[in-house]
Order: sequence, then C-alpha cells, then structure tokens
Amino acid sequence: MDKIEELLNRGVEQVIPSKQELKKVLESGKKLRVYQGFDPTSPILHIGHMAGLRKLRQWQDLGHEVIFLIGDFTGMIGDPSGKDKARKPLTKQQIEKNAKGYQKQASKLLNFAGKNPVKIKYNSQWLSKIPISEFLVLTTQVTYQQIIERDMFQRRKAQNKQIALSELLYPILQGFDSVEMAVDVEIGGSDQLFNMMMGRDLMHKLKRKNKFVITTPLIVDAQGQKIGKTTGNVIAIADPPEKLFGGIMSLPDDVIIQCLETLTDIPMEEVGKIKNEMKKGKNPMIFKKKLAFEIVKQLNPLKDAQRAQEEFESVIQKKLMPFQIPTVKSSGATISEILIDSGLSGSMSESKRLVQQGAVSGTVSQDAPFERISDPKQSFTGDMIVKKGINIVKIEKGE
Repeated sequence: MDKIEELLNRGVEQVIPSKQELKKVLESGKKLRVYQGFDPTSPILHIGHMAGLRKLRQWQDLGHEVIFLIGDFTGMIGDPSGKDKARKPLTKQQIEKNAKGYQKQASKLLNFAGKNPVKIKYNSQWLSKIPISEFLVLTTQVTYQQIIERDMFQRRKAQNKQIALSELLYPILQGFDSVEMAVDVEIGGSDQLFNMMMGRDLMHKLKRKNKFVITTPLIVDAQGQKIGKTTGNVIAIADPPEKLFGGIMSLPDDVIIQCLETLTDIPMEEVGKIKNEMKKGKNPMIFKKKLAFEIVKQLNPLKDAQRAQEEFESVIQKKLMPFQIPTVKSSGATISEILIDSGLSGSMSESKRLVQQGAVSGTVSQDAPFERISDPKQSFTGDMIVKKGINIVKIEKGE
C-alpha cells in the first residue's frame, strides 16, 4: 500500500474535513506538525493507545514533525468523555508520578532520538500560565449549548447526575493545546472527536488556520468495554511478554480483524484473507495467536515473543504448568486481596470482575488440577498457586 494511502486509511475511522484534502497537502510535499495528547491519569500506556502511537510513528517515518503531548494540566481535571460520573481530581504530584514512565513506554513505538525525533511537550507549560482574564476571553469563543449538548452530559442530566464545571471547560483547555502548538493535525481515539473538533474550531477562530482531525478506532474487551485505564481492563504495552500475549488472547474474537489492521503491519491483503477464512468457520484461535505474536514482537525482542507464544500453548492449550512460576508473598485473606498482592489485578473492583467472569482458578499443588474460583470473597489461609489466563503465580502466605 502506498505510504500516504496507508497513513490515511489503515487503522483510521475519520479524517476531517476529508481524506482527499489531507492527501492533497501530503502529496504536495509539505511537512506538517502532528500531535496526540495523553493525560497521565494512570502510569500505564496500554494497547488501546497503540493505534495512535503507531499512527504517530507513520507520520514520523514520513519526515513530519511529531509531538507527544503529556496532558499534565488537563490530567488533573480528567477528560469527561464517555464517563457517566465526574472523575476524581488528581493532584499535581500524582500526575507527575504517573507521567514519569510515559516516554520509556512510548519509546517502544516512537523514536525520541536520532533523525527527526519525536518532541515531548507538557500542556502545563502554557495552561498553568494563562491569566484568568485571558481565559475568560477564550471561553467567549464557545457557547454553553455547544458543550451541554454532548450525549454524555444529556444522559447525566436525565439521570440527575452532577456535571462539574471543570468538565464543561475541559474541551476548551484541550482545544487550546492545538492553538498554542499551532498544529496541522491532531490524532486521537474516536471517543475524543468532540475535544479534537473543539481545537479545530478554536484554531479557525483564533489563528485562521485549518487543523485536520484523524480518529482511530477504539479497542474493546470481551464485554464490549473500551480497553482503558478507568474500566480496569488494561493490557499494558510494558507488560512482560507472557502477560501481554495472554491479555491479547483474552480479547473477543470479533476484534481480531480490527486489531490486525490497526495494531500490526501484516499486509492488508493477508488480513482480508484471514477475514474470509474466519467467515468460513476456521478457528479464530489460530488468528488470535498470530495477532498476539505480532503485537508482542513489536514491543519486545523476537525471541521473547516466541517464548510467550510457546508458554501460552503449553499453559492454556495443553494445561501444563509454566516454565517458571514467580513467587510472591501475600497477607490477603480473600482471593480478591491475593490477586492484588500478586499483581494479577489492579483493584478490588477488577478482582471481583475477574472472579465473576470465571477468569481465576487456583490449586494447592503443582501436581493438582486448577479449580475455578467463583466467590470474590473466598478466603485462603495457606500457600496456593493462582492462575488468571496465562498468568500463574505461586502465593506464599505471610505478613
């Protein structure tokens, strides 16, 4: 596929105002300034971010100026997009801690050194310095009706749920990022369309400049929820290869084709053939393993991706114990607490969800079979081995 055609079509939902207009600019040879913003509301970049990161890398490889924007100011408020209740505000210290590892994680896909390096910017550099008088003038460019008509706010109003004033102002703050950096293109998930269009509108009004908007598709889990930080279903790009492989294998079959297109470099002709074979009834497991291998290979050395696949086939398909079982100490009384201590879960709510979905099993010995655990409050007093998907951990009880 031609590089410009691939840039504009593969793993892309929309280009605004149009693909044709952006293609014309690109074919003229003009170099553009492109960015995507990442609010550090969590210390983790996950595979849901990969669509945008891969798209940024394509722009970088074509010689355009790429900005990896860390929303350390907007992250303190939290993007209200898709949320049925207001986010809990984060402190400046929490945001700084979360953002600390972003460059290292993103460097698995982007080049921050060498020829044409990706630039890192922080929106606190300008948003924290806007005088209140200037910000009030900025808000005159946007109407209350524009903001409140968003579907999520209408749903909250209908359910008599609160809408914080900061949530109404968030799109304006994000939109001002585009103005401050004078970008030509913004990339983001399809759930970010409203915020990105706000930036496009402000760019027209304040700089008399066009800004292209590119949306990438969202990746969903087996329950149809967006892979993300707040839904507790994160598959982190920095996860160990075996855990990453197992997490991808837990995705629903109906996102295999979308993920092959969006998250891998497999030729689209081959993706089309896979789609046809799945329609004819061929086992999706074959293609999901290919997807998992290709993603793990992008983010890790080839030998680690091969080992991750071998371990998945051994542990999950052949029901054998893994090559090595990590051991952790846990003082937790219930399986939910043990899952958190072992690193198999990030919160009590995630533990509960995993157990209720039948994703957790345990055994007291490597020689005994695993048995599914169905009660999130089930207690354990002795050592045990816990399994969640491909991930198996030996638990030693202790203080």
